[in-house]
Amino acid sequence: MKTRKIKFTPVWFDSLGAKSSCTLVKTPDVSILIDPGVAAMQPSFPASPSEKRLWVQQARMAIRKASENCRVVVLSHYHHDHYTDFEKELYEGKLILAKNPNEYINDTQRMRAYRFYSHICRAFGDVKFEKLLEKREVKEYPDPLEQLLLAMGRDYGDYQKRKTELLEKGRKWFQKRVENWNRWKLIPEFNHENCEVRFADEKSFSFGKTRIRFSRPFFHGIEYARVGWVISTIITYEDEKFIHTSDLEGPVIEDQAEWIIRENPNVLILDGPSTYLIPYMLNLINLRRAIENMCRIIRETDAELIIYDHHLPRDVRFKKWLKEVYETAEKEDKRVLTAAEYFGKTPVVLRNIREG
Repeated sequence: MKTRKIKFTPVWFDSLGAKSSCTLVKTPDVSILIDPGVAAMQPSFPASPSEKRLWVQQARMAIRKASENCRVVVLSHYHHDHYTDFEKELYEGKLILAKNPNEYINDTQRMRAYRFYSHICRAFGDVKFEKLLEKREVKEYPDPLEQLLLAMGRDYGDYQKRKTELLEKGRKWFQKRVENWNRWKLIPEFNHENCEVRFADEKSFSFGKTRIRFSRPFFHGIEYARVGWVISTIITYEDEKFIHTSDLEGPVIEDQAEWIIRENPNVLILDGPSTYLIPYMLNLINLRRAIENMCRIIRETDAELIIYDHHLPRDVRFKKWLKEVYETAEKEDKRVLTAAEYFGKTPVVLRNIREG
């Protein structure tokens, strides 16, 4: 890679042994810590309980260390492997740019966000959080599928009928979420003496020549994914561009892949499909979509490096499932690596295979 002014460090990722996609990004103007969260691997992960606990502890230490000199903390959504609730040292003196907790959020993440901002107020403010909540006017929200022209135009063949049924169920789920958003009191942005909170969805923030932009809320996986929405982070400095997508799970949705291609980053951090959940929560049709989308991203962007981690390295078979992706990267002479491989290490999920 060329010497660049946007520098990044993968602080912790799944390939290192604990669930996370925490990344430290530095420009000449500002240091940004993205998604300072970590969670233990699932029971089926091929490691002992003591190893899993150790990796979580190591990840937490690495995240704390990375937070020491950063000015900005980004929270793409409120899953525990993407945010920490609550360590005062992570957020003290920081500007938090976070996913809006008032809309395009599922009920569980809303509860976590409520608790998180309660802790922020208790740690850094001098008022009770409940007194800051605001009444809101009823707002209409368009069907998110209206923005997914490529995904909706896809021919699903024999699966089309089932796909239509699932989308209709998803539409009803979305309408119920809208009712909840309009019922909840608004969590406001904060500006306490030692901690500022701004909601970042579709917004832009400037620090000298550095610009931090955020996408609109994207589905966390497939259309109407019940786990909610995420925001992706775009950092630019002069002619350089870095993107951290958060949890697009592939990306599965064609329009989200198209967005990455249009943005055309120099460096891309992208999570992959959850192949360890096949066939229970990821079917082969959506896996096929994710593979096709990733191959397009490799072919049609100028990305010099793609860190392809999170979700993927939870499965010992991930290289086999994604064989076409790695073959495309080799053909296009593109670097597609897990965070472990970026550091010259073997992903821990493959460790026993390599050692054997």
